[in-house]
Amino acid sequence: MVAVTPPVAAPPDPRRWWALGALVASMLVLGFDLTILNVALPALAGQLGAGTGELQWIVDSYVVVFAALMLPAGLLGDRYGRRRMLVAGLAVFLAGSLGGTLADSPALVIAARSVMGLGAALVVPLGLSVLPSMFGEEERGKAVAAVSAAMAAGLPLGPLVGGLLLDHYWWGSVFLINVPMAALGIAACLLLLPESRDPSSPRVDPLSAACSALGLGALVLGVIEAPERGWTSAPVLGAFAVAAVLLTVLVRRQCRETRPMLDLGLLARRAFLFPTLAATLGTFVFSGLLFLLPVYFQEVGGADAFGTGLRLLPMMAGLMVSARASTALVARLGARPVVTAGLAVLSCAALLGSRTGPGTGYGFTALWLTVAGLGFGLAMVPAMDAALGGIPAEQAGSGSGLLMTLRQVGAAFGIALLGSLAAGAYRDGLDTTGLPAPAAGAARESVSGAHAVAERLGLAGLARSADAAYVAGMGRILLVCALAALLTAVLTALLLPGRRGVPAPEA
Repeated sequence: MVAVTPPVAAPPDPRRWWALGALVASMLVLGFDLTILNVALPALAGQLGAGTGELQWIVDSYVVVFAALMLPAGLLGDRYGRRRMLVAGLAVFLAGSLGGTLADSPALVIAARSVMGLGAALVVPLGLSVLPSMFGEEERGKAVAAVSAAMAAGLPLGPLVGGLLLDHYWWGSVFLINVPMAALGIAACLLLLPESRDPSSPRVDPLSAACSALGLGALVLGVIEAPERGWTSAPVLGAFAVAAVLLTVLVRRQCRETRPMLDLGLLARRAFLFPTLAATLGTFVFSGLLFLLPVYFQEVGGADAFGTGLRLLPMMAGLMVSARASTALVARLGARPVVTAGLAVLSCAALLGSRTGPGTGYGFTALWLTVAGLGFGLAMVPAMDAALGGIPAEQAGSGSGLLMTLRQVGAAFGIALLGSLAAGAYRDGLDTTGLPAPAAGAARESVSGAHAVAERLGLAGLARSADAAYVAGMGRILLVCALAALLTAVLTALLLPGRRGVPAPEA
């Protein structure tokens, strides 16, 4: 009998770490692009004349497109080639960034951000899915951790990098910095990444993808326009009606699919539903605060852009510290008490923050921001882990896609709903008595507009009224956040499984 020599495994490609470095750089730039623009919002309001609604769309257009297209984009990569789609996503992101640097109106900035959201939707899910083809089982965990950490590390870097650029260059520099990073990622993917695909992945349903994108867009449009037009006005009700029809079609089509893009049946599993609810709420509050706080620091507090980034660091630091500590706490206590405690801490932080006034010193603000960061990290990381643990192995792909999509939807609504409520409260609280109609209209658009009018007309009282109205609106928003976090904490305490690995009762 002739002995058969087993095939010798091919040695790992020595270039894989260089490729990982390029992926990490790409994920880093996508991470801080989620927050880098927030410190530029006052500059956009002043230099482009963007009102509150337009500022909301500048931020939300990226998130809505990202949320709506991330899952179908990932499936396209699985079916037609992950490297090909990853390169395409980076190229689209680069093109959108170039468009943003050249934009000279709020509408063009919104268009550029939408294009960037499309590119990010291709890059994020595929950045992780290409790793198994480059790394063996013993190295894969390190590679996944590096890519995930790069995305997370970009969040606190965004305000700092954006502030540094805005203090030395024009506002378009926050887009221009993406160009070399994306170009590096494209070159590395073409030269270093092997192609991989999974032809057995669920098919992409173009109608479902269109219903998702247009339905979310219509819903966010209605929320953003409601404070100015009225919640019962025809355009707002029409937007909500269109959203209801499109999202209903999406749900019905996905429920009929044997292998759906969005496996909504997972929401019937308590082990998935309630940690997903906690993670989505955390993203909702976090995104809303990152929209509101830069305007507070710059317009009310008088900070520059880089100073705004520094003032946000206590929240980021608290988040990173508690996120790191949460793993050990979950191992000892289980997910339920840790997530519940994180949400309760977040509720207390929001309640404390609602006491902020126009003359409040930064020490008090730094305190409640630190507490908020601790609550975010304590709730978010265990909630994400518990949600992923509640997905059956055979549904891992669609389940993780649904989780990420719902989190991005939470981000879009945090910006849209909380920003709209703050805008309505600001308009209600602003005193424009005696102002000419054009000046009053400019002052009601945004607090930066009110400051510009006050400076031009020498009306110090108008500036004080604008500051007080904005801070009062922010206080109301923080009360809403406190109540939402407290309600979610109660639901989590009652219905989330008590310890890791304990199956949840089915709904």
